[in-house]
Amino acid sequence: MPIDKKLLDILCCPKTKVDVEMLNLSDLKNLNAGIKAKKVKYASGEIVDKILEEGLVTVDKKSIYRIDDGIPVMLIDQAIPFDQV
Repeated sequence: MPIDKKLLDILCCPKTKVDVEMLNLSDLKNLNAGIKAKKVKYASGEIVDKILEEGLVTVDKKSIYRIDDGIPVMLIDQAIPFDQV
């Protein structure tokens, strides 16, 4: 379920206030491969155990936020550092 453009235009990283955009398919596939291998952690240090259907990434490519059932999960502790892609 794609995110409404109006919502995407107002969303930003809750920690840095950097704008976000949709995570591209290539990065999403790479991230999910790492999640399946149990190698991806949230900012909190907890292992990510659920693959992403969609995600948002900060435009500076620092953090990824999951989208669950069309709802962005914009929690700082549940951000996924982009360098794990």
